[in-house]
Amino acid sequence: MTIERHLIVEEPDNGPIISRAVAHGDRVYICGITGDRGGDVTAQTKLALERIDQLLARAGTDKSRALTAQVWLSDIRLFRQHNLAWNEWVDPQNPPVRACVQAELTAPGLLVEIMLTAAR
Repeated sequence: MTIERHLIVEEPDNGPIISRAVAHGDRVYICGITGDRGGDVTAQTKLALERIDQLLARAGTDKSRALTAQVWLSDIRLFRQHNLAWNEWVDPQNPPVRACVQAELTAPGLLVEIMLTAAR
């Protein structure tokens, strides 16, 4: 099976060399995606999900085919505000399984990071 890599990125200052999305067979794997620093967690979540939509489309699928999602919040008290954007975005007929935990994120001001796997 062919492996497709989308948007390979080399981060400056010794950051990771990663693919934003990898497609293998009937699966698409999206790396951890964030919104821009600044703004509240709802705004950051909306932007992260817009970016995920773009990556899914590039790989030939969409959110209705989402299988799993992992969400990291900088503070678990942001859970309800995060869900405002998540619930607006997710396909209610085809929601993925999801885990949501608190974690220290990679840069100050980042409030959410989302990783997703989808079928094609």
